[in-house]
Amino acid sequence: MDNTIKIALIDDHVLLRDALATIINQFERCQVMLVARTGKELIDSIRSENLPDLVLLDINMPEIDGYETAEWLRKRYPNVYILILTMYDSELALIRLLQLGVRGFLKKDIHPSELKNAILTTMASGYYYSGQTSSKLAALLKTGDTKASLVNKVTLPANELRFLELASTEMTYKEIAQAMEISPRTIDNYRDSLFEKLDVKSRVGLVLYAIRSGVVRLDID
Repeated sequence: MDNTIKIALIDDHVLLRDALATIINQFERCQVMLVARTGKELIDSIRSENLPDLVLLDINMPEIDGYETAEWLRKRYPNVYILILTMYDSELALIRLLQLGVRGFLKKDIHPSELKNAILTTMASGYYYSGQTSSKLAALLKTGDTKASLVNKVTLPANELRFLELASTEMTYKEIAQAMEISPRTIDNYRDSLFEKLDVKSRVGLVLYAIRSGVVRLDID
């Protein structure tokens, strides 16, 4: 049985893209089957009879950017995993990408060993989140680990569940406070409480938990 991981690599920086392809092809089980400069090139090249298992996707590209490309892939090929290649990590940008079905994020200056780990982790568990993620979140994101997530979901009070739902949007914390009709200080308390309960360290960690545990759902119609 062929267990090769087929990878598509989309980045408009040719030197970086070709270097990454060379590195990835040296990883055990990994094969770059498609390279493209833009989202449009990917859309024009991808074939349903020979889909990649995973797409490494840049955000800033001409013609069709990473956001539009991720949305196109999610709607047509939801079983293809997407990892974003980025030089920045704005929480609101990452949250938008998670809403579009992206499974994780990689800085372009990472070590090859982390790139390999990200690919293998995504294929095994469905998500990749950087070393900031605790062992608890990593365990939660493993495929089939729904029992624990449902237990945690049930034990969260209604106000924290509502905050978690709104935190999974592109709303700022100030806007969330206004929507919930409470003070920004109370919002900070909800956030800090959930950081501790879920053992995560950032808003992106909260969103990953919310998606995996079913607090929020992705629309892939």
